[in-house]
Amino acid sequence: MLMKSSTQSLTEQLSARISERIRNRLLAPGARLPSVRQCAQQNGVSPSTVVAAYDQLLAQGLVEARKNRGFFVRESGRAASATEDDGAPPVDPALESAAANWSTAHWFAARAAGRRGVSPVNATALIRGMFHKVSDKPQPGMGVFPPDWLESTFMPAAVRKVTSSRSLQDFSLQYGEPLGDAGLRRLLAKKLATLNVHTAPEHIITTVGATHALDIVSRTLLRPGDPVMVEEPGWAVEFARLAALGMHILPVPRRADGPDLEVMAKYCEVHKPKLYVSVSVFHNPTGYCLTPGSAHRILQLANQHNFHVVEDDTYSHIAPEHATRLTALDGLQRTIYVSGFAKILAPNWRIGYLAAPPTLVEQLLDTKLLATLTTPALLEKALALCIEQGQLRRHSERIRTRLDAARARSVKLALSAGCSFAAEPVGLFGWVETGVDTDALSQRMLDEGYLLAPGALFHAERKPSTLMRINFATTQDAAFWRIFERVRAEKGR
Repeated sequence: MLMKSSTQSLTEQLSARISERIRNRLLAPGARLPSVRQCAQQNGVSPSTVVAAYDQLLAQGLVEARKNRGFFVRESGRAASATEDDGAPPVDPALESAAANWSTAHWFAARAAGRRGVSPVNATALIRGMFHKVSDKPQPGMGVFPPDWLESTFMPAAVRKVTSSRSLQDFSLQYGEPLGDAGLRRLLAKKLATLNVHTAPEHIITTVGATHALDIVSRTLLRPGDPVMVEEPGWAVEFARLAALGMHILPVPRRADGPDLEVMAKYCEVHKPKLYVSVSVFHNPTGYCLTPGSAHRILQLANQHNFHVVEDDTYSHIAPEHATRLTALDGLQRTIYVSGFAKILAPNWRIGYLAAPPTLVEQLLDTKLLATLTTPALLEKALALCIEQGQLRRHSERIRTRLDAARARSVKLALSAGCSFAAEPVGLFGWVETGVDTDALSQRMLDEGYLLAPGALFHAERKPSTLMRINFATTQDAAFWRIFERVRAEKGR
């Protein structure tokens, strides 16, 4: 709260609060600040205090004023005029001609695809929120399980056992195997077989987390300017990462059964994409799972139009084994499988992996070697021990049981708070309809100590949204939903 007794003036306190959030990326580039009147009401100060605080932020170059629109967080390296909504870039004529036959959603997806150099959404906002702790409260916008859920004795024990072995010097005082620890890769091949993804250990490459695996695939198969199809809504980091690499992002609307196949087919005809990135099982943020029919059609398109598919199966440890996976149907011919253990073990145990067609393994390995040389053998050997002794399997089962109970409670509380679900509540995340602009709502909830994940984060180009993603494990607290209801009601006044 702003305090009149402080050594700083109210203007300085308000400016400092907003400035800190911008610098820590808790307020995203392009985000709109509350109007002067709204900000004054929210903070219990006069409009003149807000005007003075916004003037200070303008002077610091942190925000920009847009005529008749308000104040926005400045996007570094981009002229203010470039962020205006009017004067949209020309649309591909082929897509223009198709507009008459497409639904409105399809047309807007195509229009977005006609723009090269899509500016990254502020995907790092939630990531930075993990490091710049908002409060000690459970955070609804986080993408991981709470620390107490992940506490275990078997992980430290495995590390101790590995480090106490005579072979410690053999693998810690020299570079490890380029592909990754052989024992771990053998176990991963067996694990993949239970998902009907059949591969050999020599076709598996360990990585520094699943994000690193996705990056290896992109840097190997793509060049700046290449068209890439990505599901929308989708994982914010993937949009931002591909945009930072200079890729031409083609957002494909994600539906309950899979991607919009009509849009995909049109992209294939017009843009000749090189890659399609998919989260087939427990899609982030919707929780959707791919159906067999959609999967077969995707693979037909991939073969017909000569593009690869990378399947991000990050949530495999909490997902049913029988769920439809593109890599299982394709047999790792045009598909590349990516997964990791950060979600189920610990965010800081950066162990991921990819399984690829034999013809791509050496190219992908070269990219890994150029970036990291090898991956840490100590943690890989410890993980192999956890898998081999069945501890990871039992741990995953406990997490799934606990998550089922948490989801039931969270759904009940969300519905009682007047929200609805835009997708069936499954997996770790819920895609929640709030009825208000969640970008603005997230700013107000920061004042209450809560970091939200507004819907705008999950689109290739930031746009207003009334949706938000919640983590079922961190939204079981009725106190959060009471504050949410109050803040949402205040915003509606």
